Amino acid sequence: YDYEVFDQIAVAAGYVNSEKSLHQAYEDNNIVHGVVMGNGALEPDEHTYPAYMSYCVGLDRDWIHGDMAHAVALVEENLKRRQCCGVKLYPGYNHVYVSDPVYDPIYELARKYDKPVAIHTGLTATANALLKYSHPLTLDEAAVKFPDVQIVMCHIGNPFLQDAIAVLEKNHNVAVDVSGLLEGKIPDMNAFLKEKRGYINMLRDWFSYLGAYDRVMFGTDWPLANLRDYIAFVKVFIPERYWGDVFFNNANAIYRLGLKGEA
Repeated sequence: YDYEVFDQIAVAAGYVNSEKSLHQAYEDNNIVHGVVMGNGALEPDEHTYPAYMSYCVGLDRDWIHGDMAHAVALVEENLKRRQCCGVKLYPGYNHVYVSDPVYDPIYELARKYDKPVAIHTGLTATANALLKYSHPLTLDEAAVKFPDVQIVMCHIGNPFLQDAIAVLEKNHNVAVDVSGLLEGKIPDMNAFLKEKRGYINMLRDWFSYLGAYDRVMFGTDWPLANLRDYIAFVKVFIPERYWGDVFFNNANAIYRLGLKGEA
């Protein structure tokens, strides 16, 4: 990882790229739990997180194009852990469609341990990734192939919103998070909302069209964006009566976090 880049991203969002800063941001914004999307080592010992965090173990291209049998074994060791709440796939970066048979053992493990498969969709952070693999329509085939596996469409396939909603409407085993839509610190939220009103209206309209707020989850993609800004942003396009579900209840249920209470 290029930690200097992440450090700079965090500063732009108003933070320091550290667990202490993250914990303080959680406390400041009444965030009780987070899910880390890992894309590093598969060895369980490499995944150590504070009690207020769970994680999805992530498969990167070194494994997809390498010793996949060993990777599958390591993924299972992670899924046996209480703190591991799922698997994360990165098809755009791996240059492999999520319906490719290479992933079949991963979906089978997700079914066995009743934990979701989260998938990066939409725009990628690097130019050498390929959008044809991260397009939200690619999840349709995976969802049909594994109808009893919970799939999470990360980043709502942004900016392919219409296609993302079509996949969600058709496949009820697919949920979505709204992470990765903001970057940095918004100096003037009112001005930002006015400037981006067309995009925000699209989000609001498509979610209203879908009408499945029980499958929509809040997310940020730390340290990409300021958490206070992100909460305010999401509240603009999610109706207030669904805030409890989108900000807490849905993630608690979909990732089987077992957190007490309801939002």
